[in-house]
Amino acid sequence: MNKFLFRMAIGLLMAFFGAITYYTSDVQNPVTGERQRVQLSPQQEITLGLQSRSQMAAEYGGLYPSPKIQQYVDRVGKRVVNGSTAKQAPYPLEFHLLRDPQTVNAFALPGGQVFITAGLLRLLNSEAQLAAVLGHEASHVVGRHAAEHLAKQQFGRALVTAVGVAASDERGGGQQAAVVAQAVNQVVSLRYGRADELESDRLGFRFMTEAGYNPQGILEVMQILGAASKGGGQPEFLSSHPNPGNRVEKLQALIAQNFPNGVPANLVSGRDEFAKNVSGG
Repeated sequence: MNKFLFRMAIGLLMAFFGAITYYTSDVQNPVTGERQRVQLSPQQEITLGLQSRSQMAAEYGGLYPSPKIQQYVDRVGKRVVNGSTAKQAPYPLEFHLLRDPQTVNAFALPGGQVFITAGLLRLLNSEAQLAAVLGHEASHVVGRHAAEHLAKQQFGRALVTAVGVAASDERGGGQQAAVVAQAVNQVVSLRYGRADELESDRLGFRFMTEAGYNPQGILEVMQILGAASKGGGQPEFLSSHPNPGNRVEKLQALIAQNFPNGVPANLVSGRDEFAKNVSGG
């Protein structure tokens, strides 16, 4: 067998075993109940997120310098998680405010590291709106959307090895770190598909209302982002979270379905609380 045929045979075997690995890596999501094909374990997702947290924060100017506002953002995010079925997910979700005042964005790393930029926060005016953004991003984590995409791209097998080595290798592991960094950049730049966005909208709605927030905050965020896109330049959030079409209408229908008699008065909008914690920070 010449070298060309040998390499082809090896390549076909790798592709075959890669396909077998992908189609047999079927697990059930404890929150959504969905059967998913993922190759990373929850602990590997957490490791990846923690190792990449500082790198991603640096790309947006680092963390916002006000401890008061940082704590407030984390407090709202934790309320959304701990007050809802999101707490059943095996991820220690943490919420961070980034310094960047121009970029309008929010995103989450695998394993539970959630970020919102100062540029997006300054456009909001209520705690329910902030809860809607953080709940949506937490839903991408809980829904394991990034892990699904990595598995589909056949990058999961290399990443499993890289994360495992990086988590235990005390002698360096520069090559593995490079693979991890590449994976993080790939995840953060993902354009989630229609199904992912709609699931995150539904889960975000569920989480924030279970935690006691007024779901009108979701609609208000959509309106704010729409207005920002007309002011010259599309917000980065809409680039990385493409509108799947009729999104506002679907959210309105979701609210009407869950609250046919109107949104209960006890669900929090929190405009005064938001202003008290964010203004002047």
